[in-house]
Amino acid sequence: MTELTELTAVQLLDGYRKGDFSPVEATRTTLERANRIQPAVNAFVRLNEDDALTRARESEERWRRGEPAGLLDGVPVTVKDILLLRGGPTLKGSRAISEKGRWDEDAPSVARLREHGAVFLGKTTTPEFGWKGVTDSPLSGVTRNPYDVSRTAGGSSGGAAAAVALGAGPLALGTDGGGSVRIPASFCGTFGLKPTYGRVPLYPASAFGTLAHVGPLSRDAADAALLMDVISGPDARDWSALGPVTGSFTGALRGGVHGLRVAYSPSLGGQVAVRPGVAAVVRRAVEGLAGLGAYVSETDPDLTEPLDAFHVLWFSGAARVTQHFGPHQREVLDPGLREICALGARFSALDYLAAVDVRMELGRRMGGFHESYDVLVTPTLPITAFEAGAEVPKGSGHRRWTGWTPFTYPFNMTQQPAASVPVGVDGDGLPVGLQVVAARHRDDVVL
Repeated sequence: MTELTELTAVQLLDGYRKGDFSPVEATRTTLERANRIQPAVNAFVRLNEDDALTRARESEERWRRGEPAGLLDGVPVTVKDILLLRGGPTLKGSRAISEKGRWDEDAPSVARLREHGAVFLGKTTTPEFGWKGVTDSPLSGVTRNPYDVSRTAGGSSGGAAAAVALGAGPLALGTDGGGSVRIPASFCGTFGLKPTYGRVPLYPASAFGTLAHVGPLSRDAADAALLMDVISGPDARDWSALGPVTGSFTGALRGGVHGLRVAYSPSLGGQVAVRPGVAAVVRRAVEGLAGLGAYVSETDPDLTEPLDAFHVLWFSGAARVTQHFGPHQREVLDPGLREICALGARFSALDYLAAVDVRMELGRRMGGFHESYDVLVTPTLPITAFEAGAEVPKGSGHRRWTGWTPFTYPFNMTQQPAASVPVGVDGDGLPVGLQVVAARHRDDVVL
């Protein structure tokens, strides 16, 4: 029999329905797996074992009566420690936040999961305030890659991706402000979706503004679609949330890719130096799409380098996060975060609005692009996982994490749905991700 920790959420629910195993059995084995991987990988800030087993027992009783509470009743889920989960502190990877407080509120996505009977295993690691594309923090230390613990899991949802990859819960909630779901999904060999902005409500509002998205990490698109069916929809606490979904994301999976107009951009028109091993794996996957009946054209969107504008938006957000910190709080910050906060504090309102202009023009160009193509396909990243504990690969010449993530952050600026799909491994046995991007509001097409 397949180990319960290897099953997807869809398979777990089918087993509960048939009586093959119970939510308590699934939760116990998943917690055992989480405890086993933690010393080597460091995916968790904390595990909520007693609460998880209590919720699992309640779920088991509901399934025994034939009255499951919702779409994910009894499924083990993890929550990135950026999102509120009532009953414990949300410290966001920072020693500058006090554990004292009531901590009695759920983030909107967490609240929907609670309503649908999900079992919360615990909180997963993040870099401080989710500021960079790798996962290490002064509070929690370094999170490592499931395929090679000497390498990074990516970030900022690195703990979430590592947990899913190693069977410590089939579903995870992450956040993505510049690639923070897709980067670790690519490095860890999992599926990760950044939905259209506002499709999943967020509260409290992120200081990074409308760059910040909440999205699922899972083993496959079917599990991500199921999770999206639960966490999508409006929440009164988020004024920018989209209205109710028409139909279901799970139902949309039946469409297939036959006839889909696919634009394949291997290097954004030569702007990105993609490692040969990555390029080869992605190209084979794109050929697979063509074999399934998609119309594939090798072409590039007009993504004139938006890095400077992104930095204005991102660094300003970081400065806002720490604006009211006193000297002691600033002293305990990640030195890289402290550096970008100082840069962000120097930008004027006019600088910020000029960056917004760049963003709006980028969105206009991508809107026009998707009149001709249903999806854009690129590598998720030009590289595979590098040394753990470093913001950039040694010898890369990059100063900040954005230097090696040129395929991800532009689509936070445009708010488009984008997913990283695991499509193989390179010559070193490290996972490679393929990124699929669609027009705003077409999350169903991405899935």
